Amino acid sequence: MMGGANAHYDGIKAFSETDFTGDLKAIDVPTLVMHGDDDQIVPIADSAPLSAKLLKHATLKIYKGYPHGMLTVNADVINRDLLAFFRS
Repeated sequence: MMGGANAHYDGIKAFSETDFTGDLKAIDVPTLVMHGDDDQIVPIADSAPLSAKLLKHATLKIYKGYPHGMLTVNADVINRDLLAFFRS
């Protein structure tokens, strides 16, 4: 979780300016899209539902009150849901 300011800026710039539409449409395996509805970094309305629509076999799971860092802050819930998805 540490890095140089320029590297962080360049990463965010590249990620925010890249159109992943074609990549998402090409994925044809079951895919779990997970997003917290309190993400202050990547607003949910601009990401998860749109991604899930483009994926052929998407499952969208929205976590009420979860932040951008939900993978670490809420690892117990996220890991349990990941395992359930993998087993299904």
